[in-house]
Amino acid sequence: MSQAIRCVILRGGTSKGVYLLENDLPQDAAERDRVILRIFGSPDARQINGLGGADPLTSKVAVVAPSRRPDADIEYTFGQVAIDHAKVYYKSLCGNITSGVGPFAINMGLVKAVEPVTIVRMYNRNTGKILIAETPVRDGRFLEEGDYAIAGVPGTGARINVDFSGTAGALTGKFLPTGRVRDRVEVEGWGDLEISIVDAATCQIFVRAADAGLAGTEMPADVDKNPELLARLEAIRSQGAYLAGLISDPAAGAESRNTPHLVLVSPARAYVTHLEQKQIAAADIDFTVRMMFMQIMHKTYAGTGSVCTAIASLTPGTIAHEFNRRNTGKIQTVRLGHPGGVIEVEAGLTEENGGYKVTRAAIGRTARQIMTGQVFV
Repeated sequence: MSQAIRCVILRGGTSKGVYLLENDLPQDAAERDRVILRIFGSPDARQINGLGGADPLTSKVAVVAPSRRPDADIEYTFGQVAIDHAKVYYKSLCGNITSGVGPFAINMGLVKAVEPVTIVRMYNRNTGKILIAETPVRDGRFLEEGDYAIAGVPGTGARINVDFSGTAGALTGKFLPTGRVRDRVEVEGWGDLEISIVDAATCQIFVRAADAGLAGTEMPADVDKNPELLARLEAIRSQGAYLAGLISDPAAGAESRNTPHLVLVSPARAYVTHLEQKQIAAADIDFTVRMMFMQIMHKTYAGTGSVCTAIASLTPGTIAHEFNRRNTGKIQTVRLGHPGGVIEVEAGLTEENGGYKVTRAAIGRTARQIMTGQVFV
């Protein structure tokens, strides 16, 4: 007999997720994951028997609960639900899904709505970090309508500001996981490559697009149809993940398929977006980025990834810093050119005690509640 579980489908930023209340799920971790996989219809390439959209950007879950911590209003866990195999990955943080946690918590009555903006303090269990979401409200509920637009999402909405400045070392415990701004990896067919690994909001591996034989303006369809290229890019990611301490062996990338991200970096160049066929001028961005996510190219850009990339571009000596035309290190708006358009990050970095401190790492997102009801398992 099917079990009914309360459920909200909500678009957060450029991702779409299923938002669940922790108390509605089994306490046992293995049983909880079994239920989540059933909700999404995984494993199945089409996720035809569940709510998943057969795309990594729509196969995401947020499990939310009230918090007893004095520094947080709610707690949540993010999960990347695999499509083709039965696993939920928790070793990451999604900024887009995070932007929907505040609206969900307000609408579900977990946080008192305060007009015009409710500050929601969110403890993320994946990373053990506190994030702050400035969430617009009206009449006791999240306010969806507004004039703020984000690349990769049709129309406009109310702006949600999410500050990730407290998430340095989120996955590895270190802002620079290897203690160096540059490392080297060996990839068959490409030889010795230079990379940078940075952990802020999420962990990312940066490599010059040119070193991978790419212009840096390629679109997902250009890269995803090339199995040999995908395998080489995954080899870079796996070796970087090993250097960062996130997997047990340089060839064991399958242990953590969703993180770290691999980012291809190139100078600011003009290109046409693949979603809306919009012309992006080189003058509109500070540099060009393409991100690999779940072994294919991200159709836009991850929210946490945009934070990490912007902060990395302010960090002297990194490959991302090499391409940022305005890498002053002071608080500034960093403009990243991705396949779906441009994402802006308010970023700031200062030197402190021989290392670095992230002083600002904020992105603007929109969200929309699409469905609320029950899902049957």
